Amino acid sequence: QVQLVESGGGLVQAGGSLRLSCAASGRTWGNYAMGWFRQAPGEDRFIVAAISQSSDSTWYSVSARGRFIISRDNAKNTMYLQMNSLKPEDTAVYYCAARRVSELDVREYQYDYWGQGTQVTVSS
Repeated sequence: QVQLVESGGGLVQAGGSLRLSCAASGRTWGNYAMGWFRQAPGEDRFIVAAISQSSDSTWYSVSARGRFIISRDNAKNTMYLQMNSLKPEDTAVYYCAARRVSELDVREYQYDYWGQGTQVTVSS
């Protein structure tokens, strides 16, 4: 079993930066691929970025590419999402998720564990 806790959300002005963290507990976390998802009010949840267990593979949505960086530190059981050049349309609840496979995937149903989410609000 893996428990995930996100932190680092908050209110930021457009153009600013935030770094989200996802702390995981569970002795097998290091074997799992991870992802960041987001859900804006009234919209479906969708994937923003994903990373393989070894960090050798990453994936970004079109909206995140070039502005966000996903990374992980397996020794610290923590995953990060560095978000730069934030826009009002990035406003959403951000969730981290883990899947019991080392390879990354972009499909939400492939993820087995979810955090409770952290709110990111970008003002114009």
